[in-house]
Amino acid sequence: MGDSDVAGTLSRRRRATFAAGRPATLLPVNGRSAAGCQGSVTADGSRENGHGKRDRSLETARSKTKSVKQKGRTDISDRLSCHKSQQSLLSSASGYSNYRGVLNWCVVMLVLSNARLFLENLLRYGVLVDPIQVISLFLNDPYSWPAACLVIVSNVFVVVALYTERQLSKGSFSELVGFLVHCINMAIMLTFPAAVVLLVPSVTPVGGAFTLGTYTILFLKLYSYKDVNMWCRELSTVKAKKLARSLSCPSEQHLRGSDYKVCYPGNLTIRDMYYFVFAPTLCYELNFPRSPKIRTSFLLRRLFEMLFFTQLLVALTQQWMIPIIQSSMKPLEDMDLSRMTERLLRLAVPNHLLWLMFFYWFFHSSMNFTAELLRFGDRQFYKDWWNSESVTYFWQNWNIPVHKWCLRHFYKPLLRRGFSKIVSQSAVFFLSAFFHEYLVSVPLRMFRLWAFMGMMAQLPLAWFVGHFLRGNYGNAAVWISLIIGQPFAVLMYVHDYYVLHHRQEDV
Repeated sequence: MGDSDVAGTLSRRRRATFAAGRPATLLPVNGRSAAGCQGSVTADGSRENGHGKRDRSLETARSKTKSVKQKGRTDISDRLSCHKSQQSLLSSASGYSNYRGVLNWCVVMLVLSNARLFLENLLRYGVLVDPIQVISLFLNDPYSWPAACLVIVSNVFVVVALYTERQLSKGSFSELVGFLVHCINMAIMLTFPAAVVLLVPSVTPVGGAFTLGTYTILFLKLYSYKDVNMWCRELSTVKAKKLARSLSCPSEQHLRGSDYKVCYPGNLTIRDMYYFVFAPTLCYELNFPRSPKIRTSFLLRRLFEMLFFTQLLVALTQQWMIPIIQSSMKPLEDMDLSRMTERLLRLAVPNHLLWLMFFYWFFHSSMNFTAELLRFGDRQFYKDWWNSESVTYFWQNWNIPVHKWCLRHFYKPLLRRGFSKIVSQSAVFFLSAFFHEYLVSVPLRMFRLWAFMGMMAQLPLAWFVGHFLRGNYGNAAVWISLIIGQPFAVLMYVHDYYVLHHRQEDV
């Protein structure tokens, strides 16, 4: 059979196959496959032979040639015109906001500048860190522990508050008698430790500050304890038979394992009271949110942070802050304004770094450690105060436990009694100013009102920043008040303490 006969036979077979609606398959003819003669047939019936491959190669070559020509024309147009209408990146109209490299540069410069200051400090003063000296800050006499004894005595006030609430729940005390007992108990809580600190010479300033801080925290806790139990009794009088913690008992499906709901007066137990005393909160509830279990790894990380930052705070205070404070006494005595300003700025950096470290140590490491140990569920001890664009926002977010207490037990009750928001806010700042002065002046055994005036100055500062500064300018004003205000108060108290005590000793 000739080639022409083979081709005719294949053509007839393909037409018959396509007419039948079947995919085309090539049958061998005379021992040779049709594919070997004419190529292959695709699923849609199109033949892919040598001519088709050459056609695709030609199309690919043409497209490449066309793209090369277009690229050449683009290159020529780029050489002719290289400008377009656009804004500089640092202009606000550009919309550019990725300044990560600038932030990294600031961090590097901060590290280098402080490294220089640290090296200069070592060359000038040598190594001043002495961990043993820290013990003398708490104890004058190793056989006399007045601060520790005062902390132990604080349990008496806790027991009195619990006993009073139990008598009120049973009706043995009237509401008036219970209120008077609570008032006397909490008044003694503030005056008794202050009198001991002022009258007992063996109480050191640091020991006195620790003791008064403990009593202040306990005072705020017992005040909240009194209020919440009073609210429970008020609801009981309106025929609320059962009252769970947080004023709403959780449903049974939310209770797991040993968790159970407690209703008034079932909460008036020693176990419940001391859980609240040690819990990292100032606001009492009948049912606190609880975490499912204690995470050992989380607990150990927080413990390591507590130990590390404690050592770091002590070392930086001894090595960096104390020499600057000591060198500031002479300019303060001579009232040399320029040198006083220079010392203030020198003190601002270490003071602010120590304050930031203390914030992390207390509000993150220590409070999370306590919360994890007690399975306390509410871990919001602070918010994003570093983004504060107003003074008010800062005070509302940097210390959440105190803010919650002020809002729940002081600010809102004043509003319910008909006071305006301005008066209520001023009263909150006045209360805060009182406790700041109480925690500083009493341990130092001198009353200069620097802390009180510093807190009350927040009111006009908050008004000024809120009305005239916005956005980044407001945030900068908040940071400046923190960086400059605190070392100013530190210098004033240290100077007055030095004049009152050491100057008399020198004379």
